[in-house]
Amino acid sequence: MQVFRSLEEVPSQLGPTVASVGNFDGVHRAHQEVVRLMADRAHALGGQAVVVTFEPHPYRILRPDVAPRLLTPLPVKLRLLQQTRVDAVLVLPFTRDLSLMPAHDFAKSVLVETLHAREVHEGYNFHFGHKAQGNVNTLADLGREFGFAATIYPEQVLRGHHVSSTEIRKLIAEGKMTKARALLGRPFSIFSNPGRGRGYGHKYTVPTVNLARYDELVPAIGVYVTWLRVGGECFEAVTNVGNRPTFGADSFAIESHLLNFHPIELLPETELELIFLQRLRPEIKFPSVEALREQIARDVHKARRYFRLLKTIAP
Repeated sequence: MQVFRSLEEVPSQLGPTVASVGNFDGVHRAHQEVVRLMADRAHALGGQAVVVTFEPHPYRILRPDVAPRLLTPLPVKLRLLQQTRVDAVLVLPFTRDLSLMPAHDFAKSVLVETLHAREVHEGYNFHFGHKAQGNVNTLADLGREFGFAATIYPEQVLRGHHVSSTEIRKLIAEGKMTKARALLGRPFSIFSNPGRGRGYGHKYTVPTVNLARYDELVPAIGVYVTWLRVGGECFEAVTNVGNRPTFGADSFAIESHLLNFHPIELLPETELELIFLQRLRPEIKFPSVEALREQIARDVHKARRYFRLLKTIAP
């Protein structure tokens, strides 16, 4: 998969293409359907399937006060798209100037002159151009003007939830990992590196692996059944996301107790992927370290039972 980070980087001979424009945060089930079908069409036409996305998220420029924390920061988004049949991703730097571009000019400059698009595939709620004034009807009209077909996908609903980045963020923020997993089409995970804790786990309870500071979306404060991938190895774990109130002053951390632990080397640059499977309970302030230790033992017991069941269902 090729990655272009400006219009100027796109080779003039790339087309014809079938394209889709959007944030693609989460690369969830609805995104996956669009990408799969657009790739089928592109390859049937003898062309290239191209995703056009933005960095940073437009809200971080236009409305930073309400900008969402991301499900998938750009490196993760690109990694997930690389697992599809997309041939190329065009990452447009989102700037104030780009935000002022009318829908007509965007279609002409990006879709027609740069990508030579034969078809453009979008979801039912697609908006583009200055102040998001362009919609799917605008896209269809521009397609007739410029010679590309607009394919529009209806809303997807699964288990009573809209399959959308906004809905998935809401579920994860509430700690509803099973429902979020259904809409994503995979468990929610975050990528980080090892961080330094305050030593409470090793000193008072159980040894833990701490994640470095992570500024994008994390699940609701609480205790979770997780996998922790360290390089190429995956460990079963119980993870606390929270402030560790039993030890006094709040200090937010994400720390994982490995159930099938063996000595591993953790360097500052070691990549960690923390994969959230199920929430066990909210974070609680315990009256004593001993009470916390007893609760952790119960959490570990539940997690081990979860993993045994998981291996029975899907070995």
